[in-house]
Amino acid sequence: MEALDELTRVEGEFTALQAQHDDLNAARHSLQQVIDAINADSRKLFTDTLAAVRTYFQELFRKLFGGGQADIVLEDATDVLESGIEITARPPGKELRALSLLSGGEKTLTAVALLLAIFRNKPSPFCILDEVDAALDEANTARLAGVLRDFLDRSQFIVVTHKKRTMAAADLLWGVTMQESGISRLLPMRFEDWPDEEQHSEAAAA
Repeated sequence: MEALDELTRVEGEFTALQAQHDDLNAARHSLQQVIDAINADSRKLFTDTLAAVRTYFQELFRKLFGGGQADIVLEDATDVLESGIEITARPPGKELRALSLLSGGEKTLTAVALLLAIFRNKPSPFCILDEVDAALDEANTARLAGVLRDFLDRSQFIVVTHKKRTMAAADLLWGVTMQESGISRLLPMRFEDWPDEEQHSEAAAA
């Protein structure tokens, strides 16, 4: 009798453990299906986003540089979720090269082109740019200002700058001055409130 009781107890434990094992396998299978679905959606979302950003990046690069070529390349196209990304650029009149080999101004424009490409793909109401034009000459600063104005139908930009050409492209300018030690003062101004030199000369002549 004791042997039968022990057998019954062991069979009961085995049945309970088998049920737990089956539940765990079912849960693992269900979780794997969820993971596979998420990975599939992530791959599609990433691939679609990369394609859109890549197109915008190439377009904006040409606008900012006045020509040239640039691209975003996956290091491992067989595994997009784990792959790194390489950015290549060829400014006008130069050879194709990695981003690390570009000059300071070229790196700035390339980075801005990539930033704005991502921004164009998923715009927000406003964007803050802090001295992105610091390493740019006058011609490149003018191109940057022109590209930013192309975005004004969908976003506003707050740009921190010391460049006069960038300031001249703004609709509203806030100057920060320190007339007294430790005390900053804001000076707002709209350029349309100031007549240009030609209008000023005509008014003076009249």
